[in-house]
Amino acid sequence: MDPDCENKEKLEPPEEQEEHETAVEDTPSPAEELPAPTEELKGWKFLLFYLCFYGFMTQLRPGESFITPFLLSPEMNFTKEQVTNEITPVLSYSYMAVLVPVFLLTDYLRYKPVLILQSLSHISVWLLLIFGNDVIEMQFMEFFYGITMAARVAYSSYIFSLVSPARYQRAAGFSRSSVLMGVFFSSVLGQLCVTVAGVPYMTLNYISLGFMMFGLILTLFLKRPKKSLFFNKKVSRQENGIHQSEIQKMNPEAKVGGWCSGWKDFVIVRMVLELKGTVRHPRLRIWSLWWIFNSAGYYLMLYYVQILWNEIYPTTNNRKVYNGGVDAASTLLGAITSFAAGYVKIRWSLWSELVIGLVTAFQAGLLILMNTTSNIWVCYVAYILFRSSYQFLVPIAIFQIASSMSKELCALVFGMNTFFATILKTIITIIIADKRGLALSVHPQFYVYFGYFTILAVLYLAGAAWVIIRYKKEEHVEENEANRTPASTEQKVVTDKTTVESHA
Repeated sequence: MDPDCENKEKLEPPEEQEEHETAVEDTPSPAEELPAPTEELKGWKFLLFYLCFYGFMTQLRPGESFITPFLLSPEMNFTKEQVTNEITPVLSYSYMAVLVPVFLLTDYLRYKPVLILQSLSHISVWLLLIFGNDVIEMQFMEFFYGITMAARVAYSSYIFSLVSPARYQRAAGFSRSSVLMGVFFSSVLGQLCVTVAGVPYMTLNYISLGFMMFGLILTLFLKRPKKSLFFNKKVSRQENGIHQSEIQKMNPEAKVGGWCSGWKDFVIVRMVLELKGTVRHPRLRIWSLWWIFNSAGYYLMLYYVQILWNEIYPTTNNRKVYNGGVDAASTLLGAITSFAAGYVKIRWSLWSELVIGLVTAFQAGLLILMNTTSNIWVCYVAYILFRSSYQFLVPIAIFQIASSMSKELCALVFGMNTFFATILKTIITIIIADKRGLALSVHPQFYVYFGYFTILAVLYLAGAAWVIIRYKKEEHVEENEANRTPASTEQKVVTDKTTVESHA
């Protein structure tokens, strides 16, 4: 299962923050045009604290790290083939099916209903784990888990509808930290329950269900924003020679069409047309491609790694299953590398492809190590390093993408990248994992993931070589032009002096 498809908040390196803030000021959003302070923003500290507490508590699912061992245990008695080729693939399918509807409904319904849906889906997951006993019920469990994953966009963007733009950075940092701490604490709690207290997996599921019900209660007390961020935006449309957005700037109380008009004009037409101009930006292209291709492989590995661990170390002693501790360590190291990435100072326009290529090659090496080792601890360490290396690039990608466009389009770009990554992930799952495809077992699957990341690394490094060679050529041309200019000036001076002397 996937504990860290979390927030896509903007993490800005100090040296570029001022420049980006200036760009944001040049393109003010409707939220920034509101007078401040408003009644909606007066209690922002309490709202932020409550949302962070909510984010922390909803991550407390100590049984999540042990779902695969639970399904393969004598209590449930599913075979590895059933878990690998029939149950787990449903997660990718359901996530792809609900991602776009949830993404659009999140803003239109103003967040809270989608957060309630997420809590209800989480409760359904654990009810099916507790009371389900056949493949179809476990497939429904994965379906509901896909809904919870898709609904995470509601939490990651909810806070921005409640606080002023000046507080976005702090709010994003606090909300992300609360989620990471929740995942870390949940993994540690689960590991302590299994290893120290000897708690059975079924009891761990009941504990997780209790936390999810408490999370649903917390959701009911969340403040529902009065306005959405996208569906109440001004639609730029020509009317009697004047853009509709300009009319609305003069008359903010005016409304643009009805529900159908707003859905059609804003979501499908306006934002896609605005996106058309942004894809030409080199940084946006390279980091969006990284997001699509690398995250698809990353989450496939995440979905199947617990099955690999069970294959390498098929113990029947629950106390010796350390999935929770490994998840805790990878979450902590991932948080550290994410934080450190914000302070990396290099020329990203030149070195982006090289950094991505080196990290991807490193990940390919870790995948082949995980798949070929017979030592479970080596596999654990490789998994931790794999996740932390991915988390290192996530904040860099977020900033590079966000700084390439107006912030109004950021959510759409991140959503589109995630959607394309999900499509790619689903296609790979159908081909190699589903029983209607090749139905490969876990070891051959990891060989495929290794080949996938190897190809990506080669392409990234080839792109890096091309960018560096082109840069060196341009630098050489500029040096030649710079050297030629003083020589031409000196020659002109000598010519002018000769002319003056001849006239004299």
